[in-house]
Amino acid sequence: MSGVETIDAVQEMLAAEGYVCDRALGTVVFLALRLGRPLFLEGEAGVGKTEIAKALAAGLNRRLIRLQCYEGLDAATAVYEWNFPAQMVAIRTAEAAGGAERADLQAELFSDDYLIERPLLEAMRPDEHGAPVLLIDELDRTDEPFEAFLLEALSDFQVTIPELGTIKAPEPPVVILTSNRTREVHDALKRRCLYHWVDYPDFDREMEILAARAPEAAEALSREVVAFVQQLRTEDLFKKPGVAETIDWAKCLLALDVINLSPEVIADTLGAILKYQDDIQKLQGSEAKRILDQAKATLEVA
Repeated sequence: MSGVETIDAVQEMLAAEGYVCDRALGTVVFLALRLGRPLFLEGEAGVGKTEIAKALAAGLNRRLIRLQCYEGLDAATAVYEWNFPAQMVAIRTAEAAGGAERADLQAELFSDDYLIERPLLEAMRPDEHGAPVLLIDELDRTDEPFEAFLLEALSDFQVTIPELGTIKAPEPPVVILTSNRTREVHDALKRRCLYHWVDYPDFDREMEILAARAPEAAEALSREVVAFVQQLRTEDLFKKPGVAETIDWAKCLLALDVINLSPEVIADTLGAILKYQDDIQKLQGSEAKRILDQAKATLEVA
């Protein structure tokens, strides 16, 4: 289905798109491609779940279709809607022209010309480059009725539009579902998928990621940045910084021409790695220096 024949090839493909993954993640991505199964990824925000889908689509040269989930999302909104303003114009035009046959007019109004495709329907359409990558992002933000709808859609890879009938994907899309685990997703949906927990990377893996995403950063600065962030994750924070924050912070430091970390530089740039004021306040005063000293101590030991 994908042309990627080995786990190593999956890792190499993702690495070529700037995404560094370990063997376990490479294996589950390979199996999802080989078996045509949806892949369900859970983990803290900012660990790279969404980026996997982006890198996969780029590596496979497939179109990426993203369904961003939110509270209140329903099946109709995720699949399609009718272009009501255009339909009203067509009705008025038909009336002014002397009245078309009611059946003919209805058939015209509920045709593809007036259909607005949303992500799930788009993913079911044929594509010359192959089945697209469908990213269902932050599924935990939705509610149980939408999960129940997804059960059918992901089992049969088809959706039903009352006015047009059932539309089935000629080739199942590559489906990636993500969750930040703000609530538990129902077991019935998880059983349809392969599962992987995306954790914070260890020091060496995060260094690889930073080298791929911010290659202009000097190794000495990158080591200090990663060591500090890794130490910061051991603190009692409301929201621990993810890999995305590590990359953002490194780029901010580069923009400021920083060569080495200092308590003063950290204090000035905390907004790049911490997103809640309570967490930022915890690092005021001597706390930033304490964490920096601990981070440097770990580097000396290593």
